[in-house]
Amino acid sequence: MTDLAFALNTDRRAPLPQAEIARLMSLYGAGRLTDLVRNAQALATRHRPSLELYNILGAACVALGDFPGAEAAFRAAIAVDDRHAELHSNLGAALEPQDKFDEATACFHRALALNPNQASPHFNLGNLLRRQHALPQAIACYERAIALKPDYFEAHNNLGLALQEQNALTQAISCHQRALTLNPNYAEAYNNLGLALKGLGDPERAVQCYKQALALKPGCPKALHNIATVLLDINDYDGVIQVLDLLLSFTPDDGLAARQKAFAQMYVCDFSANRNLPAPVDQAAQRLATPPFIMLPFFDDGAQQLAYSRLWARTLACQPAETSVKNEPSDGRIRIGYFSADFHSHATMFLMAGLLRTHDRERFEINAYSYGEIVDADVRDQLQSQVDRLIDIRGMTDQDVANLTQSHGLDIAIDLKGYTGQSRSRLFSGRLAPVQINYLGYPGSMGTDDIDYIIADPVVIPEASRAFYSEKVIYLPGSYQPNDDQRVIAETGATRADFGLPEDGFVFCCFNHTYKICPDVFDIWMRLLDRTEGSVLWLLGSKETAKANLRKEAALRGIDPDRLIFADGLPHAEHLARLRLADLFVDTFAVNAHTTASDALWAGIPVVTLAGGQFAARVGASLLHAIGLPDLVTDNAADYEALIADLASHPQELATVRARLAENRLSQPLFDTAGYTQAIERAFETVHQRRLDGLTPADVVID
Repeated sequence: MTDLAFALNTDRRAPLPQAEIARLMSLYGAGRLTDLVRNAQALATRHRPSLELYNILGAACVALGDFPGAEAAFRAAIAVDDRHAELHSNLGAALEPQDKFDEATACFHRALALNPNQASPHFNLGNLLRRQHALPQAIACYERAIALKPDYFEAHNNLGLALQEQNALTQAISCHQRALTLNPNYAEAYNNLGLALKGLGDPERAVQCYKQALALKPGCPKALHNIATVLLDINDYDGVIQVLDLLLSFTPDDGLAARQKAFAQMYVCDFSANRNLPAPVDQAAQRLATPPFIMLPFFDDGAQQLAYSRLWARTLACQPAETSVKNEPSDGRIRIGYFSADFHSHATMFLMAGLLRTHDRERFEINAYSYGEIVDADVRDQLQSQVDRLIDIRGMTDQDVANLTQSHGLDIAIDLKGYTGQSRSRLFSGRLAPVQINYLGYPGSMGTDDIDYIIADPVVIPEASRAFYSEKVIYLPGSYQPNDDQRVIAETGATRADFGLPEDGFVFCCFNHTYKICPDVFDIWMRLLDRTEGSVLWLLGSKETAKANLRKEAALRGIDPDRLIFADGLPHAEHLARLRLADLFVDTFAVNAHTTASDALWAGIPVVTLAGGQFAARVGASLLHAIGLPDLVTDNAADYEALIADLASHPQELATVRARLAENRLSQPLFDTAGYTQAIERAFETVHQRRLDGLTPADVVID
């Protein structure tokens, strides 16, 4: 919008007729906002300054997203008469989206000084406070606005949003439902009601709400985003792509939608996602933060990973919870709190089972805080016996969780999820414990000062990559990854024929999730099949679309699609048994095998990896160093391909490697569960003592 240089001493111009105001109001009611702005600007040049004209012009600019234009219009209105609280409130509401927080706050306080009983300044101040993550204060503002104007449906809706951010989902649902009672055609409230229902584990009703929002507001970007998120959660990647294609037809510049679509395409092995890679962090990304996890397959770049994490961390920030922490545990034990949604038959539990079993309960009090369903009774019973407390915090607000952990006197709080699915990492921005640690679940930096340490090792975070982590680093000996030396391998007596594998041909395998398979590594795998007669590639079974796309890509590279064999899901012990039928595990690049690599090594199958740059791309190297097989780690794609080809074509060399693996399996650090537990406990003692000594976090090396 052009600068509104409204001259105020223009007495010779005629006053603005009320009929013109009525005409502008009619345009506003009809949604003809661009016409309104054009007409209002023309009227402003021909008539004396009019408070009503500038106010409606500002409102139209707000509706169009032209906040600088709205600011100019409201300032002009205030210049006509600065005694109206509504005008100061409107000006603040135009300043807030421009991140002019101090000016906006001053406007809202000026409005309240003029009329403390007007609802809109309280509402607008609440919106500003919510953006600044001051949720208790924002909630108080919304409640005051509602007390002054009980039918203020926008305030009911935004109160629900603030409550959602505190995980007070049941209360939030009531707020959104009240907003819809007051205004049944309020699309935003349907969308936000869907968010709350999804948070309570009711995705079907959530999608119904999103669809209702779309019926009221076709093409609503938020509703389409949210439908895509639900579909992603239930692994309906084809549905995700379809919904996001629709969204991008309405808003082609939606960077988040483009990134989400590319991630879903990776899951179905649509390699066009890699030909149209999402842009690195740029100004557009800063306007719309992206969950960092979905970017890991696209950039093997620690700097990019940290940048995405920093952007995402800003969306989760909140004011510290109203709690205090104890300086000393009452019984002398260090109190540890593990937080996760995965305390069930999940990769995290497979890895951590030995650590939890061998913790020294004389020196450490172990608490497990679960915010996911514990669906396996046997896993729950086993976990219950290995910890001092197993607490279900699913229905608790963030403040309630903070109060609970304060009452437990936690010394160290550990986030086992990070920025992965079902995360509640916002809990940690409220300080659950004096020391907070990022561990195991998310392979990268959290990008926030609220997390003090990341648990790693010198291979997964080498000195050259140290700058890409906001946390201080705890360097464990061996690998950062825990493993259980009592993992059971079933005695099934299965043969290759049982899984459609050739009895004599070489079996390359990779049981990584399909989103980790990029075109570059698939090219190499197909060349290896081509040069290794009778060989097959054994992959984790996935969606039919992914299988079809991989078969198509194989054919395009001159490989018979039938040489790709897909494995169905099995109980973990049976899966480990069938792994023994493979000859060699071939790793992916930007996101390596994690649990799947240690599964292969435990089953006696060598792994060849390429050590990349970011944490996720160096896990394979970490595991192989920790089991005494660093010669299976390569530094570039050519060496990766050459090493695999050499092992596939020289059976005696491969047999020697397998013999070394068998010898090292229980003698090297990777599967030394007791040794690992002792090392991580020394780390906990070290960082705890630093805190007691009044020292700030610093890198820690455990010998």
